[in-house]
Amino acid sequence: MKHDALVIGGSAGSFRAIIHLLEILAIDLSIPVFLCLHRLKQARKGFEETLANIASLPLMEPFDKEKIKPGIIYLAPANYHMLIENKRTIALSTEDPIQYSRPSIDICFASAAEIYKQRLLAILLSGANQDGTGGIAAVNRHGGYTLVQDPTDCEITTMCESAIKLTIPNQILTIPEIIEFVSLL
Repeated sequence: MKHDALVIGGSAGSFRAIIHLLEILAIDLSIPVFLCLHRLKQARKGFEETLANIASLPLMEPFDKEKIKPGIIYLAPANYHMLIENKRTIALSTEDPIQYSRPSIDICFASAAEIYKQRLLAILLSGANQDGTGGIAAVNRHGGYTLVQDPTDCEITTMCESAIKLTIPNQILTIPEIIEFVSLL
């Protein structure tokens, strides 16, 4: 199956999985990767640098209206929603938090689903609230492919349990299985 974009969302308990995923992304990956992680509003630069040092691809926090390029990992900036726009640009928003979160995984996933439709791969990881459930549902509605971390493999199960209970992901996988799946992109 061919994908035109990858979107990954996570919250509490997802950091180790994110590190592994960033390490194994193929250096020649020719699609953009959108990374939406819950983090403290005050966490500005240190977090980005840490992930950039680990990632096999260039990683950046985009500016508003940044043009999307293949082979780049776009990290949602702290305290901003990251949306994918119709003109293949990224929009940043300070609208109200969703599920107490800004950036919102739901907003990021749903906007990416609108643009990439069945060519989107979405991965939802460990977290402590229900953000991501609506996003996984949006990706499913648009024909994209969805992977949700197996709750038995999560440090904090709420996010993945909610997505599995209220949507039908294409696959429910452990972190090693997700890593194997992504390594084949």
